[in-house]
Amino acid sequence: MAESTAAVAVEFARKNGERFVEELKALLRIPSISTLPEHAPDVRRAAEFIAAELRRIGMENVELIETVTTDHPHGHPLVYGDWLHAGAGAPTVLCYGHYDVQPAEPLDEWITPPFEPTERNGNLYARGAVDDKGQMWMHVKALESLFAANQGRLPVNVRVLMEGEEEVGGEGIAWFVREHGDRLRADVALVSDTDMFAPDLPTLFVGLRGMIYTEIEVRGAKIDLHSGMYGGAAPNPFVALAQIIAKLKDEDGRILIPGFHDKVVPPSSEEKATWTKLGFDEERYRENQVGSPALINEAGYSVLEAIWTRPTLDVHGMPGGFIGAGAKTVIPAKAVAKVSMRLVPDQAPAEIFAQYKDYVESIAPRGVEVTVRPIHSADPIIVSIDNPYVRAATAAMHEVFGTETVFVRSGASIPVVGDFVRELKLPVLLMGFGLPDDNLHAPNEKFHLANFHRGIESIVRFLDTVRA
Repeated sequence: MAESTAAVAVEFARKNGERFVEELKALLRIPSISTLPEHAPDVRRAAEFIAAELRRIGMENVELIETVTTDHPHGHPLVYGDWLHAGAGAPTVLCYGHYDVQPAEPLDEWITPPFEPTERNGNLYARGAVDDKGQMWMHVKALESLFAANQGRLPVNVRVLMEGEEEVGGEGIAWFVREHGDRLRADVALVSDTDMFAPDLPTLFVGLRGMIYTEIEVRGAKIDLHSGMYGGAAPNPFVALAQIIAKLKDEDGRILIPGFHDKVVPPSSEEKATWTKLGFDEERYRENQVGSPALINEAGYSVLEAIWTRPTLDVHGMPGGFIGAGAKTVIPAKAVAKVSMRLVPDQAPAEIFAQYKDYVESIAPRGVEVTVRPIHSADPIIVSIDNPYVRAATAAMHEVFGTETVFVRSGASIPVVGDFVRELKLPVLLMGFGLPDDNLHAPNEKFHLANFHRGIESIVRFLDTVRA
């Protein structure tokens, strides 16, 4: 009996696994840091790299879609391609990934340079290795393997959409989905930008937290002032900013913004019961993944509840003033804090931002002017698991991993998932292959190479068996 298309494709992927990794390394060497304007040419170079590969493997209608608009003047391009010849009744799968990466700082904490991909202990270390170039590349290589196994054909219709702004809020792709959703008609979206709950444990995420990223700017005097001549009379924006931040959360970790928790929907008792079977060790999590003297989860909630189902508020940086070597006794005229909130169902970003802005302005100390600016946002999402696409995904991963899939939530945010659900009405599969210790957004980011290869095989089997 002839081998199945999936079996032949998996064999092809295994024979070409080393080449796949070397190609990924070439992509990882491109510092496609979307938040830094000086790297805009690198972001475009990464997009062109992916587009060229999609054309080479057999995808059609491949193009770079510009996202620059009047309201979005510095947009990075989308990469689009499709193959739509699978025949009547075959579903269409929309494969999503992002090719932009976070800045690599602090550089002195990297064991090897962030854009010199290096293999160590079965892992590939580089910025973007797992978030999301490595996982996005799994999609491309799964498609190549299926083309090779089936005389240049795919078992399903496929659209590919890769973006270069996920790490800065995804405004460009949100615009495209909203204005040109007809070009993305599909039956399901496949997103590999998440991780597995534990090594060797295939995982589908059923929930993502939303997000609001903001800046608080505090202005005092019209210019920087000498602290000896003016200290005690002139307001200090950093002190004012610290006073504001101190009033945003209490000592038990509860956010103090009036109305902030009014629409929080807690998880069901049935969902919480499934989490008790995961064998989560809070002390091991503290020691191996966080590394802090203690955890500070909100009083009354377990760690998993805190990171999956509770909103958060965090400060990410406070640029301004003097931070050089030595001393400079200056009262700065301005101070800024970058503050984000992770949101959970049913918190709406626009409503929460309005509450937050009103509260920050109401607690501002005397003598300063406060401006609160939104940077970007994403909706919290709960995805359904009662559909044939989830059943096909779990069957595919069982074939590869030999164990049952677990369903968990993620504390992270993927802005485009909300766009797919809201604008395109698509079910979304959050099928990722990272590990909890892969150092996303941190020095020494890595991707476990065994999971890179198993991810390719899982996607091959999913695409070969999925039916609408």
